[in-house]
Amino acid sequence: MLRLLFTCFGFLAALACLAQPASTVPASLNATLDGYAYPFPVSYLPLKLEAKPVRMAYMDVPAAAKANGRTVVLLHGKNFFGAYWRETIKALTAAGFRVVVPDQVGFGKSDKPDIHYSFHQLAQNTRRLLDTLGVRKAVMVGHSMGGMLATRFALMYPEATEKLVLENPIGLEDYRVGVPYQTIAQAEATELKSTEASIRKYHATYYPHGYPAAHDEWLLPLAAQTRHPEFPQVARANALTFDMIYQQPVSYEFSRVQVPTLLIIGQDDRTVVGKGLIKDPQTLAAMGQYPELGRRTAAQIKGSKLVALPGIGHIPHLEDPGKFQAALLAFLW
Repeated sequence: MLRLLFTCFGFLAALACLAQPASTVPASLNATLDGYAYPFPVSYLPLKLEAKPVRMAYMDVPAAAKANGRTVVLLHGKNFFGAYWRETIKALTAAGFRVVVPDQVGFGKSDKPDIHYSFHQLAQNTRRLLDTLGVRKAVMVGHSMGGMLATRFALMYPEATEKLVLENPIGLEDYRVGVPYQTIAQAEATELKSTEASIRKYHATYYPHGYPAAHDEWLLPLAAQTRHPEFPQVARANALTFDMIYQQPVSYEFSRVQVPTLLIIGQDDRTVVGKGLIKDPQTLAAMGQYPELGRRTAAQIKGSKLVALPGIGHIPHLEDPGKFQAALLAFLW
């Protein structure tokens, strides 16, 4: 009966997602997406990083049904921002959860300082946010780069991590093994050349069976930033966080994770950070094999559960929200 309920709920959520009109996106947006509306109110946490004042944006959404006293934290991927969790937020709050969705420093509506970025620092910032909000323990859900961050958070703060959910996380393999090194200056130069067309071409790789028009809602704000005078700040942050991903793997530490863990893996995903830098066809073919990476990672995390989603690419919570939400809620209960 419970499984049937989740299935029906997921189907209705998928219909709601399809019916959701795309947000109006200005032609040009600054480094912190001012003028672009998020689906829920945005607040800011003041931080000081490397002696620089920095604001970290976040949404703190209360339960829409009877509150169950539990909190879920949703951590976005590198080429995204917190708003793309909209339908997941609705599903979780309808089930009684409080949901906290930060834009990590360097992303979305948060400031983009020129600092040394590290997953340890981002995890510490997230812990500071939860402490400020009075959240002592939370379920950490991370997609893509957010999966690397959620893993680091669980390793640093197991006492504050109720459960861990990894949705097609990057970092299941060490990119330094197959992806040629590039300097931050080289990465920044590439980022500065970004256009709507180049961003669209990259985002299309997230959907191996065809790019859905609905994804424009999450692509157009990024494209609008390329047309703003502050885009160099965004490009610099993008380059610095690319280097963070490349230089700070978590793939060797999954056996140290001690909290209940769920992996939700779209089986058709072939994402590799820095894929365009790989020249050797054999190396390229060997990397980004998410079916095998998911199984290997699940075997490393004691007691973890793996939910494989056939025919799904890099973003299950957007491509098939019904299946994603059903798997997530079943694990949380």
